[in-house]
Amino acid sequence: MYKDEKPIIGILCWEEGTVPRGLVQLESFKGNSTNPDSYDFPVIFSRVPGANIHTILEKPDIDVMKKMVTYGKKMIEEGVSAIVTSCGFNAIFQKELSKSLTVPVATSSLMQIPFVAATLSPSQSVAVITANKKLLTRDHFRNAGVPDSLNILILGMEECSEWNKIFISPLEDIDLDIIREEVVSVAGDAFGKDPSIGAFILECTDLPPFSKEIRKRTGIPVFDFITMVRYLVASVGDY
Repeated sequence: MYKDEKPIIGILCWEEGTVPRGLVQLESFKGNSTNPDSYDFPVIFSRVPGANIHTILEKPDIDVMKKMVTYGKKMIEEGVSAIVTSCGFNAIFQKELSKSLTVPVATSSLMQIPFVAATLSPSQSVAVITANKKLLTRDHFRNAGVPDSLNILILGMEECSEWNKIFISPLEDIDLDIIREEVVSVAGDAFGKDPSIGAFILECTDLPPFSKEIRKRTGIPVFDFITMVRYLVASVGDY
């Protein structure tokens, strides 16, 4: 957070101590949701006990969602004007969180899909790159306000061997150079096979550091957690 400035955005994060080693490494990149250097406006981070890969991705836990409400209210008391979360899979909780908190809440970059789709030709699709395709359900999209009628292609990073270490070997380091190439290649290969893709949405909040390279390789728009937060902060602050 900027020193001596009231935070404008509150960020609900996973608890400490249970984050896979690979995700901790990815936090070192500017653009990552939990890297303070990603923001040119004051933010505050709040680690939510019990929030982790098991209770958010694998089996969404209502009790953890209730803790998010409690910690969100504390951040509102500290003066935040909007709240976001550090994992796009929190889209499953979007309706409950926005109903329970008194400031705008944006849980996932998936919420940008209707806007992005409206900018494209009806013949074009929106490609979503997610941390784990198998765990991203229709309910995540519906709770994020995405109509079933939209043309969406889902690409899962878990099919990449180095990235998948985050899930199968959470205590091991990952090779960040390989991860970078895997992310960009997933986008590039998909666009090469299907040029009707009109834009990419990066669900995972660890992927924005690679957005620029995806744009360079494909030549099409890329939307991510950072584009969402910048849009949100422009509406509630002077940044």
